[in-house]
Amino acid sequence: MYCTKKVTDKIVWVGANDRRLHLFENLFPIPNGVSYNAYVILDEKTALMDCVDFSACRQFLENLEHTLAGRKLDYLIVNHMEPDHGATIEEVLRRYPEAVMVGNAKTMGMMKQFFEIDLNGRTLEVKEGSSLDLGTHTLNFVMAPMVHWPEVMMTYESSEKILFSADAFGTFGALNGPIFNDEYDFERDWLDDARRYYTNIVGKYGPQVQAVLKKAATLDIQMICPLHGQVWRNNLAWFIDKYKCWSSYEPEEKGVLVAYASMYGNTENVANLLASALADEGVYHISVYDVSKTDVSYLIGEAFKYSHLVLAAPTYNAGVYPAMEHFLLDMKALNLQKRTVALIENGSWAPMAAKQMAKTLEEMKQMTVLEQTISIKSALKESQKEEVLALAKTLAESVKA
Repeated sequence: MYCTKKVTDKIVWVGANDRRLHLFENLFPIPNGVSYNAYVILDEKTALMDCVDFSACRQFLENLEHTLAGRKLDYLIVNHMEPDHGATIEEVLRRYPEAVMVGNAKTMGMMKQFFEIDLNGRTLEVKEGSSLDLGTHTLNFVMAPMVHWPEVMMTYESSEKILFSADAFGTFGALNGPIFNDEYDFERDWLDDARRYYTNIVGKYGPQVQAVLKKAATLDIQMICPLHGQVWRNNLAWFIDKYKCWSSYEPEEKGVLVAYASMYGNTENVANLLASALADEGVYHISVYDVSKTDVSYLIGEAFKYSHLVLAAPTYNAGVYPAMEHFLLDMKALNLQKRTVALIENGSWAPMAAKQMAKTLEEMKQMTVLEQTISIKSALKESQKEEVLALAKTLAESVKA
């Protein structure tokens, strides 16, 4: 049975929600599922804006058929080829043999990699500044390479001032009935997942995101239709500012992320003592995570959020405890920068974790590692408690500065 939503009088959401999928990209936990958004523009010509994952194919095709109501599909606009949007392209083109696929040169190349379908005479290649007239609606194409694939583009519809933004401005989480941002308490219930989505999926490509944001600033945008998450029809500047912050790697909030690895609870004890001491120093924006228990995607989201990081880990096989090493390598891969970091290490006979964590941090941009490193042998002793309190004081002064 079809389930569609009106975006405007002439634009219809024909996407689907997936609450069965456990891991997005078979990597990131999505306990609240994910939405796959696609949109149909009904004008003198009809246009489908992207497709969905194959897991949602049946719902999507029923939505599309109902929305077209017997009309032919004139154009399929492919803003992004990744299979969570592009997997059903072939199915649509077979069901609607008159439809012309619209994409850029890189899109056309990827089509041949994913599908073996004869598109001779059925493609329209566009580039930066190209436009397509549907009647009263005009589509203008904005190239957005490496946000976060090389073929990505966005489509701006000038009559209703809508940006179809591909993966930008999306979020994890299935839609719970409503499709618009102002129908939810987004900052309370969705911002963490929006941050986690951006930082893990697009985080590496901050400069490319900044370039697209500069292009978007020249457009009069009244609504944003992303491929995941809510349609934004108000408070756009607030969410765009979040993207400006994340893509420039500036901390979103003055505070401290304490991430620890602990085999038997001794390193955890130091982390808890430090967090308590930070609160005593007047720092209240603190998050404490066990890196062995918490999926690294959540840690990345928090690392992008906070201005200061504390990394506490035991030495393991003469190196850094594996879960902490994974976190560090993910931070490096996703280009995290501009943070102040304190290090805590533990080792029963040869503590080496701090030195090796510092080495990885040195390979990242604009990371300030505090000289005050706490090194414990097996368990924290009363004689070292003052070191923890002193580190808390230094961190608090830095956060407040």
